[in-house]
Amino acid sequence: MKISDVNALSDKAFVAQFGGLYEHSPWVAEGALKARPFADVDAMLFAFAQTVRSAGAVAQLALVRAHPELGHRAGIDPDLTEHSASEQASAGLDRLTPAEYERFRGLNDAYRARFSMPFVICVRKVAAPGKAAKTVIMDEMERRLAGTPEKELTEALMQIDAIAALRLKDLVAS
Repeated sequence: MKISDVNALSDKAFVAQFGGLYEHSPWVAEGALKARPFADVDAMLFAFAQTVRSAGAVAQLALVRAHPELGHRAGIDPDLTEHSASEQASAGLDRLTPAEYERFRGLNDAYRARFSMPFVICVRKVAAPGKAAKTVIMDEMERRLAGTPEKELTEALMQIDAIAALRLKDLVAS
């Protein structure tokens, strides 16, 4: 799809096409469509991010909470979207050893207890020489547990924007 195709969509078709970029949160697409016509994909991404930033803390926290925890066993999370399942699989999170699963479970529980939201990271951007993506993610979970709730909300929203950007670039040509 080209940006001209995006700009030609009806409001309903726009939300249907892009409502899933932000996990279970079509309100982001609804807010972003008001900025059409978009000059390019970057302008579209900016409109989505601005919708989130202007939504307020309650809506932002709800957006973060709409994201799945990482490293769930297959079939455990019935709300896991195709996007999330594919992204987690790309990082090997669908193939955890029992020890890795227990580490993820403990980190997820500790993170949720501390911040009242799931840990969010753009798994498609995780990379470290010589380390498996799942190990990098677990190490990042441990590091971010030391953060403040305000810092973690900001970080989660930045990660969510990165996830949405990759998803959008899969759909719309630059």
